[in-house]
Amino acid sequence: MWGTARERAGKGPIHILLSGGETPRRAYETLASEPYRERFPWDVVHFWMADERFVPPGDPRSNRRMIEEALLSRAPVPSDHFHGIDTSLSGPGDAARRYEADLLQTIPGGGSGTPRFDAEVLGIGEDGHTASLFPGSPSLSEPRALVLPVEWGDPPLPRVTVTLPLLNGASRVLFVVQGERKASALREAVAANRDPALRTSALPATLVTPGRGTVVFLADAAAGKRIPPDWRRAG
Repeated sequence: MWGTARERAGKGPIHILLSGGETPRRAYETLASEPYRERFPWDVVHFWMADERFVPPGDPRSNRRMIEEALLSRAPVPSDHFHGIDTSLSGPGDAARRYEADLLQTIPGGGSGTPRFDAEVLGIGEDGHTASLFPGSPSLSEPRALVLPVEWGDPPLPRVTVTLPLLNGASRVLFVVQGERKASALREAVAANRDPALRTSALPATLVTPGRGTVVFLADAAAGKRIPPDWRRAG
């Protein structure tokens, strides 16, 4: 995934979507450490957020706080190359509109005009959610909006999330999954990636299907314990 940035360096800005939570923390810390820190083209990469809980930036539940701790405070990311979801605004609706406007103004669109990420780093929850797209959420059927305010989770919290129309425009998607409790959801997501007939709104991660992109699943042994050996690729 990070090789994508090196390959694209010199060909214009690179746009990478980052998920929050604790699962990708180690990956971000590794990227911000040597030898990767010196080799990564920080000056041409723009980082974006997949979703955010509508809490102050310093709140322990804030995805922005985790990304800043693990990556932004450790690496030479230009200040205007991180595009956060602004939770200081009056509400999630305003934050969603502001974030969508930034996306549209900054990232080139594909044939449909939808901004196209060079890479997306996403997670999968125990219930199959990704970003803040949860099973049963009306946001799963949104056909046009790129960013939406939602209220979901356990406990329910106001959130801002990108939507499937945006996620499915990416060039590459990397799902990072850890822990035995996510093993069932991961197996179903991998199965649906192999067989489109298995995609279902009951597991939103199966609906991330970039038409012109590739999907890779990176899992630890516990999360991957239910993946059949012939589905695996070493390395």
